[in-house]
Amino acid sequence: MTMNAAENSTPDLSVSFAGIQLKNPVIAASGTFGYGVEFEDVVHLSKLGGFVVKGLSREPMTGNPPPRLWETAAGMLNAIGLQNIGAQAFLEEKLPRLRQLKNVVVLANVFGYSREDYERTIHILNDGEGIAAYELNVSCPNTAHGGLQFGSDPRSLDEVVTLARRIARRPLIVKLSPNVTSIAQMAYVAQEAGADALSLVNTFVAMAIDPETRRPRIANVTAGLSGPAIKPIAVRMVYDAAHAVKIPVIGMGGISTAADVVEFMLAGAAAVQIGTASYWDPCATEKIVVELERWCADRQIPRLAELTGGLRLE
Repeated sequence: MTMNAAENSTPDLSVSFAGIQLKNPVIAASGTFGYGVEFEDVVHLSKLGGFVVKGLSREPMTGNPPPRLWETAAGMLNAIGLQNIGAQAFLEEKLPRLRQLKNVVVLANVFGYSREDYERTIHILNDGEGIAAYELNVSCPNTAHGGLQFGSDPRSLDEVVTLARRIARRPLIVKLSPNVTSIAQMAYVAQEAGADALSLVNTFVAMAIDPETRRPRIANVTAGLSGPAIKPIAVRMVYDAAHAVKIPVIGMGGISTAADVVEFMLAGAAAVQIGTASYWDPCATEKIVVELERWCADRQIPRLAELTGGLRLE
């Protein structure tokens, strides 16, 4: 029996958002993939849709004291504290190597403790050739001040996104906090302030205690919970956000299989980010791309992007 053209062709996994074209929707999430170059010998970076570098700040940051990681029953607690080499060092030490890589989309995560920090960091990165977009981190729960405050207050969110949009020379993705009353409201605020796309969700504020020592598992006491435990909540939040805005949404939270990717896309995500899975399998992102192509081929889905927002309610 002869297969028809649709059955015999390779599925089209390409997606796009905010004017950025990706070969597939799988993006390695910030804070889980270093600056990309660290994974060069582990993952074929060119086979990913893209990756987001560690959060970059105005000045280098040492992060929180250890212990900073704790494995939970269905995920991971982390309180790294946005340790990074600083925006200027990234341009000088990491970006030149990334520019040498072929067909690799690099997104720069930007973090600040104040509006002035965000402004200065973006000004520095504006001079970096090879960055496709900025991901504005207004949602990290693992620092003493800054990110979470911007991400949980509508007025502060509006102010920092408006500022970033005014000075950013590249598309602006705003990474939203899940630690809010209404994710739809925050999504809409970010859109109206000038965001070109949204990414969500970041980690949930959580904690763990050692019953024997009666001390916290994490030196910072509280930390961010990620991994499979948060996936159902993340899917719901992506669904709520996607229905509140007209700009693209990038979904994340506990993705470890191709089916997880599809679930987020059906909820409204144009692309996804994979984070915690890279901790237990550094090759997870590339494996999920392969699995995703097979998933589409088995179901005779010619174009993956058509699944975005395709949830059936009847």
